[in-house]
Amino acid sequence: MPIPEIDDKTRTELEAAAFRRLVAHLRERTDVQNIDMMNLAGFCRNCLSRWYREAAAEQGMTLTDPDAREIVYGMPYKEWQAKYQKEASADQKAAFAKANPGH
Repeated sequence: MPIPEIDDKTRTELEAAAFRRLVAHLRERTDVQNIDMMNLAGFCRNCLSRWYREAAAEQGMTLTDPDAREIVYGMPYKEWQAKYQKEASADQKAAFAKANPGH
């Protein structure tokens, strides 16, 4: 079955709804560490917040990294780190280095 034609306004609304659902899901899954997301999917919450900030800039809006991260994390990044971020294991760090050379 072919994908139905979607006008630009509807596509934007659907994409925005999917983004909001992804952000809500990531806020709920505080057990999922950013390094694991990077190792498995090649992006993490910080990437998503950077993409958000870059999209804002394309629209002529200035959004700081901390503000964009707070939008994604649902709280200041430092607060999220203190509450939920665990020290990465040697295996996680090695997998990250292999998947992201020079990062």
